[in-house]
Amino acid sequence: MLIQANYLLLTSIFFLTLAVAIFSALLLLHPRIPLYIVRIHIGIIAVPPLIALIILVTETTHRILGPWRLDPLAWLMALFVLTIGLIIQRYSVRYLLGDQFYRKYFAFLTITTGAASLTWLCNDLRLLVLCWGITLLGLTKLIGLNKKWQVARNTAAFSGRLFAFSWLILLVSIIWLAQVTGHWQLSLALSENSLKQFAGWERTGINLLLVLAIVIPAAQWPFQRWLLESAVVPTPVSAVMHAGIVNVGGIMLTRFAPLFDGSLAQIFLLCLASISVLLGTGMILVQVDYKRQLAASTIAQMGFMLIQCALGSYVAAIMHLILHGLFKATLFLQSGSAVRHYEKQSKISQRSFFLWKITGVVLGVFIVEASWLTGSREGYQLISSIILGWSLSFAWTRMIAYSQGVIERVVGFIMLGVVAVVFITIHHVLSGVLYTTVYQGVKLPLPIAVSVLFILLLGSVIGMWLARNRSSTSFALLYLWLVRLGDPLPNSSESHPRYLMHYLSRGGNQ
Repeated sequence: MLIQANYLLLTSIFFLTLAVAIFSALLLLHPRIPLYIVRIHIGIIAVPPLIALIILVTETTHRILGPWRLDPLAWLMALFVLTIGLIIQRYSVRYLLGDQFYRKYFAFLTITTGAASLTWLCNDLRLLVLCWGITLLGLTKLIGLNKKWQVARNTAAFSGRLFAFSWLILLVSIIWLAQVTGHWQLSLALSENSLKQFAGWERTGINLLLVLAIVIPAAQWPFQRWLLESAVVPTPVSAVMHAGIVNVGGIMLTRFAPLFDGSLAQIFLLCLASISVLLGTGMILVQVDYKRQLAASTIAQMGFMLIQCALGSYVAAIMHLILHGLFKATLFLQSGSAVRHYEKQSKISQRSFFLWKITGVVLGVFIVEASWLTGSREGYQLISSIILGWSLSFAWTRMIAYSQGVIERVVGFIMLGVVAVVFITIHHVLSGVLYTTVYQGVKLPLPIAVSVLFILLLGSVIGMWLARNRSSTSFALLYLWLVRLGDPLPNSSESHPRYLMHYLSRGGNQ
């Protein structure tokens, strides 16, 4: 009883402090609020993620409290979303100081991340749809924050239409689900008895709607354009998109996994996600704008995360969601330091480089075999093993093969060992949290996973061949097509922001 009372107390404190944070954000919308209140506001929003962390560490129980589904996965997502939001807001205190929409930025950012965290705590489907709608609305407001800039307004309008379409599709799928099962509670609607009520076409139809609802905010083909156009927004806004918004597919499909498993929609999602991986990777290689490179990388990474979901590996998808979100948000916040300074490189012995690289390849192959033989030998396990082996081989080449002298290679060995220990530790901790909570999906047959892997490898081989034959017509056509696919729309770019001319003319008159 004492443990339950403490849990209820901590939960109440979490929701209370989150409500206070959102109220504080609403106050910032008033133009007469002093700027120093922003720092107080950031102190307030630091409390909810701290409470979520305490609950996640001390409690492993699954509880349904009114409209809330409070399990380790929900608390992990709340912690992830609110922590990224806190870091970005703290970063923005000086980064955006002097901006005309300074207060509104912090207000909308808090509302967006607050609503996103509540979305994944919801057990009531109606509340889930409402919170997700507020999240998408808040993101749209952030994209169009600078109303005096026509490009920002156009981008916000374009993204907002897609988000509204996505939200309406989700609403239809939720209503359909509730009508079939007779329940608005997610835990009851996805219970074993409720799932037996579905006809085959109903289950497929709802799942196809869910897939369509998530591939839009996940910027998957053919809806990737909005994320590329969002390069015009302030960089912290691009970072906060990775706080459970653009990576919505992983958590949404994990929550609906009992319904999604065994459906034809899995094959449909595999096709869309595989295309997105190839397109995103291709756009990375031809883009010269750093933020668009990061956006294209996100398209490819979200495609791979959705492939994990389609193959039934929801635990791996959640791990990918969290680690990729933290990594990509960091890259966006560091994008101001992305200008490369090229220095003359010392010559490396070709023989030495070749021997060390071959050693890395052999180690990579060994890791692939060890991971496959000691794992579950299911569909996704093959893809995971190959990625792990390739990652080790790539890191070995960068840290060891390119090193010169004994000291550099010793440092490379140490760094590689540290990275390996950190990876194993994080994987162990997240696995302990997720495997007791996340639905263990029905894995698709190994031939399907092999087919996906073959398609991705074939696309890579074709791209490498074209890159080696740059004088060919096929290379030129592919290159120009990828450039055009990633370039901004005419009304979403300006060589010089015209709204600044107003301020320049005023300065000149003075």
